[in-house]
Amino acid sequence: RPYFDVEPVQVRARLLESMIPVKMINFPQKIAGELYGPLMLVFTLVAILLHGMKTSDTIIREGTLMGTAIGTCFGYWLGVSSFIYFLAYLCNAQITMVQMLSLLGYGLFGHCITLFVTYNIHFHSLFYIFWLVVGGLSTLRMVAVLVSRTVGHTQRLILCGTLAALHMLFLLYLHFAYHKVVEGILDTLEGPNMPPFQRVARDIPVVSNAVLNTTAKAIALTL
Repeated sequence: RPYFDVEPVQVRARLLESMIPVKMINFPQKIAGELYGPLMLVFTLVAILLHGMKTSDTIIREGTLMGTAIGTCFGYWLGVSSFIYFLAYLCNAQITMVQMLSLLGYGLFGHCITLFVTYNIHFHSLFYIFWLVVGGLSTLRMVAVLVSRTVGHTQRLILCGTLAALHMLFLLYLHFAYHKVVEGILDTLEGPNMPPFQRVARDIPVVSNAVLNTTAKAIALTL
């Protein structure tokens, strides 16, 4: 309960702050220790992925698409947060697991904006612009916060380089490869799209036709 006790005004302010990189890295920057905003951003990303799949005319069956989107978004959020927290522990960075979840969760705000715009306006050049500007700003924010909490140039390079690479590559994956992966999963689970069954008239032998004609004449003569 303490991690979800937050006002909407605070969430809005933190969303805006997630797109503004900090300049002062000489002392540890403050990280919000709440999970309400990050959790809502993950669910928003799930909804955007579902919207993108619907606009691409992907057939939705038995909730497979929603389960895949939820697994992808929550898997990235929890998995990458745990991995970066483990690296931070090795690099002696001053950050807790809750703070890491909050930092990475708010970092998904740039992903939501980029995917929402590019799923509705299909231009690759526009995506690359948003990927560099919007995605880059959210990534720089996280990197700057981690730099302020890490001592040592090598430790900063390892920790921040890993986080930046994973975060930017995840956005590329969601835009280019996610649809193809989901369609492959649907084909594997439900089988390829088979054409509808059509009845084909069988060829009746000529002998059968002759027998039928003879039988019909015999019945007519009898009557």
